[in-house]
Amino acid sequence: MDSRGKFLEVIVNFKKNVSPPKWEFGYWGCLMDRWYEEGLPKKEYPHVPKRITTPSASIANKAWNSLRRGRLPKGIAVDGGGLYFPGNNFALDKDVMNTLDMDLGQILVNVNLLFCPMFDVEIVEEDEKKLIYIDIDGVKKVFLKESENYPSPITYPITDRQSWEYLKRDRLNLNNIKERFPKHWGSLLEKYKNRDYPLVLGGFPNGYFGMLSHLMGYENMFLNYYDNPALIHDVQKTFTNLWIAVYSEVLSQTDVDLFVFWEDMSAGKGPMISNSIIEEFMLPYYKKMTDFLRGKGIKAIFVDTDGYCMELIPLLMKGGITGLYPIEAGCGMDIVKIRKKYPKLQLMGGIPKYEIAFGPKRIDEILIPAKEVLKYGGYIPFGDHLISPGVSWNDFKYYRQTLNNILENIN
Repeated sequence: MDSRGKFLEVIVNFKKNVSPPKWEFGYWGCLMDRWYEEGLPKKEYPHVPKRITTPSASIANKAWNSLRRGRLPKGIAVDGGGLYFPGNNFALDKDVMNTLDMDLGQILVNVNLLFCPMFDVEIVEEDEKKLIYIDIDGVKKVFLKESENYPSPITYPITDRQSWEYLKRDRLNLNNIKERFPKHWGSLLEKYKNRDYPLVLGGFPNGYFGMLSHLMGYENMFLNYYDNPALIHDVQKTFTNLWIAVYSEVLSQTDVDLFVFWEDMSAGKGPMISNSIIEEFMLPYYKKMTDFLRGKGIKAIFVDTDGYCMELIPLLMKGGITGLYPIEAGCGMDIVKIRKKYPKLQLMGGIPKYEIAFGPKRIDEILIPAKEVLKYGGYIPFGDHLISPGVSWNDFKYYRQTLNNILENIN
């Protein structure tokens, strides 16, 4: 059975006797280079995409490609299958996948969900230590070339009602939907229709916390919930209508297997917003979007959020969400408790990534909860975010081969 078939049988149909796809969320760039030094066969070194296509695929393109050193940036993500690709101009792994007999991963429908036209990339300042630039999302960012981590925002495109009205008028027009499709859409569509992998709709920046924080910044967003709620609602309503218009066009040309809301609305100890804020500013738009998606036959609707988010689950399900990932065990998320409390919630992730570094004995222990949850169906196990740079190739290989053996012997 191919990767798409496994995904549908396990996640959508909750088949208990089908092996889930062998995926990882992903790996840090510096970790990949460590693994190559420690014995990972280097046949198809991950490359940083050069071409800018859409905001979903190409955010941070200028930063990653400013290094020009012939190797991966240390802080870039390398997609391992459980994280949709393309996204954030991340690289795609093939060597770990082929070496450890992993499955083809999720592919994201590459369409513009943000500003159209995109902002022109503008370099504000650049030297050997840093790059300050305006990205295609209109966010002014700084990229520190020594640390090579994801670029940090400095200023945001939505600062007040006036800036929002400008963006809404000039870059969020419903009359130019077809301009939001990349020039190579025809070739993409042909691949989508003949796929053997799960096809994903949504992703960055499609979320009702993630998108606001990305375009306003956390401080302004938190203040606007109280000081300017009408602005928040107008942003949410405008993007919901835009996304539904874009998705209607996509789904008139191809079907998809999974929808992902990108949120990242939790930290290590809990959510960054209250239940009342979620009820007022997110749930109405979740419900409108999930009603639309269910009407189009989509049966897997996930939220991607990090941190401890146990108390969010009932609210998300109330909004029509059917699944959750990456379920950060390192922040206290417990996949066994989640499965017992929410037997029909679709799950991906949940294995504490940091603890893989502790060696075989601990690896055997951290796989026990995953093995338990696999008995119920509706679960794809992998690390609860990007695998830590502290994990050796030998320890990762032991972990992954052990997990693969568990998946292959489901009955």
